[in-house]
Order: sequence, then C-alpha cells, then structure tokens
Amino acid sequence: MRSDGILGNREERGRKWLRRRERWLVALGVVLHAVYMLSIFDIYFKTPIVHGVDPVTPRFAAPAKRLVLLVADGLRADKFFELDAEGNHRAPFLRGIIERQGRWGVSHARPPTESRPGHVSIIAGFYEDPSAVTKGWKANPVEFDSVFNRSRHTISFGSPDIVPIFCSALEHSTWDTYPHEFEDFATDASFLDMWSLDKFQSLLNRSREDPKLKELLQQDNLVVFLHLLGCDSNGHAHKPYSSIYLNNVKVVDHVAESVYNLVQDYFKDNRTAYIFTADHGMSDKGSHGDGHPSNTDTPLVAWGAGVKYPKPISSNNHSDCGFKFVDDHVHDAPTPVEWGLHDLERVDVNQADIAPLMSTLLGLPCPVNSVGSLPLDYINMTKADEVEAVLSNTKEILNQFLRKSYIKRSNSLYFKPFKPLSHYSSTLDKIEGLISARDYEAAMNLSQNLRSLALQGLHYFQTYDWLMLMSVITLGYVGWMIYLLLHVLQSYTSLPGNSFGMEETLQKNNRGKIYVYGSILTGMLSLLLLLEQSPPLYHAYMITTSFLWVQIISEYKFINTLWKQVSRRRMNYIIKLLATIAISVFILEFLVNSFTERKLYTWCFLIAGATASFYLFKSIPWRSGIPIYVCIACWLLSLFTLMPAEIPDNNELVVCSGIIIIIIAIIARWLDFHAGVRKYWQSICHCKSKSSSFSSLFYLQALLVGLSSVMVYLSTVHRAEKQELLASHQLINWSVAGFSMVLPLFSENSLLSRLTSMFLGFAPPFLLLSIGYEAMFYAALALVLMAWILLENTLLNLNIVNKSSDSTNDLIHGSDYRSLQLSDARIPLVFMVLFNVAFFGTGNFASIASFEISSVYRFITIFSPFLMAALLIFKLFIPFMLVICAFSAITKLNQVPRMGCYFLVILFSDVMTIHFFFLVRNKGSWMEIGNSISHFGIMSAQVVFVLLLFALTNTYTKDIQCNSAVPSTRKAN
Repeated sequence: MRSDGILGNREERGRKWLRRRERWLVALGVVLHAVYMLSIFDIYFKTPIVHGVDPVTPRFAAPAKRLVLLVADGLRADKFFELDAEGNHRAPFLRGIIERQGRWGVSHARPPTESRPGHVSIIAGFYEDPSAVTKGWKANPVEFDSVFNRSRHTISFGSPDIVPIFCSALEHSTWDTYPHEFEDFATDASFLDMWSLDKFQSLLNRSREDPKLKELLQQDNLVVFLHLLGCDSNGHAHKPYSSIYLNNVKVVDHVAESVYNLVQDYFKDNRTAYIFTADHGMSDKGSHGDGHPSNTDTPLVAWGAGVKYPKPISSNNHSDCGFKFVDDHVHDAPTPVEWGLHDLERVDVNQADIAPLMSTLLGLPCPVNSVGSLPLDYINMTKADEVEAVLSNTKEILNQFLRKSYIKRSNSLYFKPFKPLSHYSSTLDKIEGLISARDYEAAMNLSQNLRSLALQGLHYFQTYDWLMLMSVITLGYVGWMIYLLLHVLQSYTSLPGNSFGMEETLQKNNRGKIYVYGSILTGMLSLLLLLEQSPPLYHAYMITTSFLWVQIISEYKFINTLWKQVSRRRMNYIIKLLATIAISVFILEFLVNSFTERKLYTWCFLIAGATASFYLFKSIPWRSGIPIYVCIACWLLSLFTLMPAEIPDNNELVVCSGIIIIIIAIIARWLDFHAGVRKYWQSICHCKSKSSSFSSLFYLQALLVGLSSVMVYLSTVHRAEKQELLASHQLINWSVAGFSMVLPLFSENSLLSRLTSMFLGFAPPFLLLSIGYEAMFYAALALVLMAWILLENTLLNLNIVNKSSDSTNDLIHGSDYRSLQLSDARIPLVFMVLFNVAFFGTGNFASIASFEISSVYRFITIFSPFLMAALLIFKLFIPFMLVICAFSAITKLNQVPRMGCYFLVILFSDVMTIHFFFLVRNKGSWMEIGNSISHFGIMSAQVVFVLLLFALTNTYTKDIQCNSAVPSTRKAN
C-alpha cells in the first residue's frame, strides 16, 4: 500500500499533521478541564480564611477555668440517643447528664462530613471549603486560629490523623498519638478510645510527682481534648448497626464518665466545663462524606461550669422557627420518639457554633476566622455577660467582614460595597449605649442582627466575582466544544471543506493578524486582572478562554466553506442532521438525569433490548441466536439499577459470580472455535490457530478466577472471626490480582479471543474487591458489551454502516480508516451510555459516601487512606476498561478512526459538563450542593481518566485483528 510522487508526499504530510494535531488537542483538553474544574471552588467555595484579623478580647468573667472536649469520631446522633432493643440507655452516664446536669441537642455538620473539616469546624469555628477533604489525613501545621491557639495550654491524646493537625505546631501543648498500625479494621477498635483515656489518666498520675506539670494543670484557660476514634473505625469495618459499633457507644460513655470522675477528683473546684460531641456521623453502609442526615447529625452534650441545667420543653422556648441549619434541617425539628427525650428542651446548633461556645466558657477571644454563632441556650450567665459575649462574637465576625472588604476595595478598580453594613460603626455605638443604659434586651437584638448582617457580608465577598467567572468559564466550554467539532469535521470526515482546511493549515496562511489582535486583547485582560491582584487561576481562565476563541476565529475560512457546503445539501440531509442532533441531545439529557435517578437505566435497557432484537429479527435469521441474545443481555443488565445503591454483603453471591464468569468464558471459547463459519460471527471469531499454549493460557486464567473465588470465601470467613487478615491470604490475593491482569497480553489476537481473555484477566481483582451483587454486574456488563459488538457486526454485514466504501474519498489521508459519517455518532453515544452504567450500575458514584471501604479488606485492613482509596478507584475503573476495550474493538471492526470517536465522546461529555456547571448550587441543603459538585467534577474529570484508560487498554487492544466487511486498502479501491 505505497504511494509515490506528489500524492505520497501530500499523504505523508497529512498523517503527520493529524498526529501532531491529535496530541495537541489531547494536551489542551487535559489542561483546560483541569483548570476549569477548579473554577467552581473560585466561584462557589473559596477558602473562608482571611489573615490579618484582630482578635476581640471579651469583657466578661470566664465561667469556667478549664474545658474538656470529648469528640467521638463517627458517632451518629440516633445511635447515641435512642434506646436499645431492651429499652436501656446505650450511654447511661451521659444520659444522666442530659436529664440532670446539662444541656443537649444535635450538632448539624456541613459536608464534606470528613474528619478534618469536622474537627476544624468544632475547634476553629469555620467550615473549610469542600476541597479540604483532600487534606483529610494530613498532619500539616496549624494554618488557622483555633480555641487551642487561644488557650493557655492544651492537652490532647488520640488519632495520629487528627491531633497533629491542631497541636503539632502549637508550642503550648502536650499531646501524644498511637501508631497508625493500631487503626486495623480487622479488629474491634474500641481499645483506641481506652488508649486516650489511659494516656490522660497517666498524665494526671504523673503530675502528682511532677511539680511543673501540676502547676501547668492548675492554670486557667486549660483545654483537654480527647479524640475517640473507635466508633469511626468500627463503623467502617462493621457498620453502625452492628453489635461492635453499638458496644463502642458504651465504651465512649465509659470514657466520658471516667474522665469526668478523674477531673472532679483531681481539681475539686467545680470550675470545669465539659463538651461531648462528634465530628460526623456514619451511613448505614459504613461510610461518610456526603450530606445525608446520618452523616450530618451528631450528638452534643454540655455540662459543668457555666452551662445551664436541663429545662422542660415548652412551646415558648424558641421563637426563631424559620431558621435553618447548615444541613438544611429546620429549627425545632421534632425529637424522635425512640430517643425518649421528648420532655426535655433540645437545643440544636450548627457545628461551627461549638467553637464560640467553648471560647465563651473559658473567657477567651473567639477564633478569628470563626463564623459560629454563640448558642445562648447553653450558657449560664447574667444578662449583662450574655450581651457582652454575643457582642464579642459579633465583633469577631464583623472584623472578618471589614478585613475582606478592605482587601477587595484596595485591589478593585471598580468596587461595589456591601451596602447593609455601610453604617456598622453607628450600630456598634448604639449597642454600647444600650449596654450602658442596661437595656440588655435591645442590645442583644441589635447585636444579633448585626452578626447576621456580618455573616451575609462575608458571603457577599465570598461570591464577589461570581458573574465574571461564570461568564468566562461558560464561554470557555462553548469555545472548546466548537474548536473540537471543527477538528473532527476537518480531520475525520469526507466533507468537501476537509482538504481545504488541511491545506490551509499546512501552509503559512494569513492568520497572523488574528493572532496578533487576539494576543493584544488577552494581554489587556490579563493586565486588568493583574492590577486587581486577582489569583493566578483567574488569569488561567481568561487566557484559556481567549485562546480558544482566537483559534476558532482563525478558522473563519473553513467555517465559511463548511456553511456553504451544508447549505447546498438537499433537505433530506438537513432533516437527517437535525434528527441526529435532537437524538444526541435527548440521550445526553437522559444521562444528566441518570445522575440523580439510577432507575432510568432500567427503562433504557428494557427498551433498547426490545428495539434492537425487533430490528435484528426483521433483518437476519433468528436461528443465528443474536436477536434473542441481545434482548436477554440488555434485560439482565436492567435489573441492577433497581437494586439498592448501598450494596449489602453477600459473600456467597461473589463466589457464585466467579463460577458464572468461568462458564461465560467457556461458552465464548467454544464460539470462537465453532461459530466463525457463520456469516454474522466470522468477523469476530476467525480463530485460526488452536495452539496448546493459548489453550493452556485460557485454562490458567479460568483457574485464577476460581482461585480468587476461593480466596474471597476464605479471607471473608477468617476476618469475620475478628482476626487479622492473614499474611498468606494477603500475599495470595495481591499476587492473583496482579498476575491475572498481565496474562491477556499473551492471548490470541482475534477479537473474541482477546476480549474473553481480558474478561477473565480483570475478573480476579474485581471479585476480590467485591462484597455483593456488583460481582454479578461485572458478568452482566460483559454480556451487554458482547451484544453491542454483535449488533455492530450485524449492521456492518447488512451494509448499513457504509453504503459506498468504493470511493477513495472515504479514506482518511492515506490511512486504513474510513471517514466518519453522520450515522457513526451512535458509536460514541452508546459508549457514553455504557460508560455511565459502569458508574451507576452498582451504586451512586457521585456521592463521596458511596465508596464501600470494606471492599478492600481482602488486600489491607490497616488504615491507609490513600492505598484504600486507590484500590476503590481501581475497582471502579475495571468495568470502564471493559467498556473501552469493546469500544476500541468496534472502531476496528467498523474501521473508523478511534481518535475521532474519542473526540466525539469528549464533545458529548462536555455538553453534559456545561449542563452540570449550571446545576452547581451554593444554596439549599448541603446534600444537594455536595452532589452538584460531585456531578460536575465527574464529568470534568472524564476527559482525563477516559484518556488514561484509552492509553492503558490500548496495550491490550492494539493488535486485535478482525475480518471487517469494509474494504481497507487502496488496491481494493
């Protein structure tokens, strides 16, 4: 297949141009999506920390000399408050405190409900932006002010993932943590709570013989913080309804009682305040992170010095019933009957309110970045001191507002102030006058109103650049999609404008003026941002968007030629084009809605199975078995999106899935040898060699699948006995998973043989990472992928895909691939449906809490967040790899350019991305906000990980051979 002379040189130049352009577009797409994905955090969720804020010294006497903070990590409010099956209290000591000594309520956390953001909220009083979840396990230095910073001394014991965040850079602190190896999910983790208690008791005992330590403990403004990790670890490992988790609630109660007795016996002055709470809850499946009430509702119990005593419930207790908490729960929500607390006043707070509560009890300035509002229903103070405490809280929030206003005013060429606070100083003077006149009620109301306005002002400056950024990012996405579409039309289609566009690109054309003007405009915009001292990412957004539109405008000649060619087409072509666009938009909107409603896929595959089979019944003999197979495969897959997103444990089902996978592989092997003589199978079943080495490879792969099923059973049974994961089991699991994925590289290169080998190769790691019905989903998805290949092969044989392959114009720049046609849009669209089914077929990937951490326990049980996260993501990627391998096989079968189809996938994905971009919310419940961020992030990241998976699967699919019905050589033409 060789060309000579001018034609050959032109083709060679065309191929080189196309390869360079593809590499350039891939790199641009990765950078663009990475930059734009960060934009939602600049638009909606910038870091709330502002430096240079002065603390406000309180003007009231401290009610308490010291404070004890007990945080039970991962403790759900309902599991703490409710009675057990026998009607007894799970936490009898703290229940007694609630009924006789202190106040209680629910602390409402804000997503991401992870350990670091939760503890920052409790101790520092502000909500980190959602990106803080990426710092969740870093023992980094203190980056913000906190109650611990303001204390005279802080004593802390607990997890190595939490305590160092607040104490490692704090000079006036005494702290210790247990080794990471203690966090083993294969054991009962309640001993971690006892470790913290023992350390504190040992410190008190040591102080009796250490005068310096005793003197330190006798100082005022002392904070004792015990981090109790047991509930979190046991919730992950055993679920929050397990006996181990519920028993851990009793252990936590025992720790609280022991600490209380130790402190009371040691100090004997009744000057200690106690706060008991949790950083987040735990979902029924043993995870956390999103805004579900099981994750956001945590217990809060306060008692001791400066805390009010219990109060019988009354309809007059609260007047702000319209108020909503950060998780969108209404104020004065009814207390569940099963808690048995309906006769005692319940005082709910936002989690960030705990920080000003602790500061007030100790008489300390509130943390300078705190946005919490002091909950007066917990404080036992005089009216005068209450007003001073609220005023101190208000001034601290107002100082943050003034600092942000000053920074924005000094950097903006045109500044728009927050008008409701333009006369804040006169309001402060009025409050001071009312306090002097002892009109405390009016001073309190005015202070609370001013605090509310200050919080609104903080939000105003958090979203100050919202409109500008939204406009720039929207123009950027639209520009990227147009630029990508122009490339596909230029490079992979047979439109008459194609060669024109390429020749123009290959020559030094008259685009210089456009680039010069574009560079000048971009420079002016960047200079404007520079003068306003905008963040570097603002420049990246503006430059990227400007660059894309300059590139589009530079293609004006090709666009003009393209428009002329389309306008000359017959009406039936225009109708076909519009119908294709309409169907594509319908499918993409269907996929957008599927992110919130998985059951849509059930209807999708029921209808697709029936429609495809009906068409095939009319087109090919039913004896081929293809129509019936396609229908059964689609209907089988439709069942999985009806199943619960929270996968129930079913060890036996995982083992049975391994057997089913082996049976499917044996059938595929038989078809590969015997079905190749049939017309509609020959393109994928042309197995010519029956080498014993290939047969041995197949048997070895089937054996590894069987071995992985056995290891699933053995590892799970052994761990269920509360023993550690055996080193021998761990070694076998890692070895089987790793070795099995290499074997498909040595399999036969016929289409069905290679895909069957890959199906067997990825089965062992997926089985070892499965806990329930998702193992069966793996087999069902593979059956549907095979049905897709058979359908495309049938369409090819019916000569529907390419009716005129006799024309040399259908070949792309001398390659063996034909040009894309309008009907080929179905390939990337079907790919996207199947790719998204791989997301949602076994759960809701869009939720942080949907990761089932117990999936990794056959590989590792010692807490290692990054390795565990990597294993969970790898498990999610395995079905994607099957889909992409089938996609690559179909492009080879149809002889269409795979990169052209890939760019269409990215184009369609970005239609969904821009839809999700506008669906991102910063109001409403945090569950909705968190999900909207997740949806946008998933679609933005898709261009990157689809590309990575394409590159990875290419090592398996690059040498696949099939007898395509499409002529591929110039000689044939």
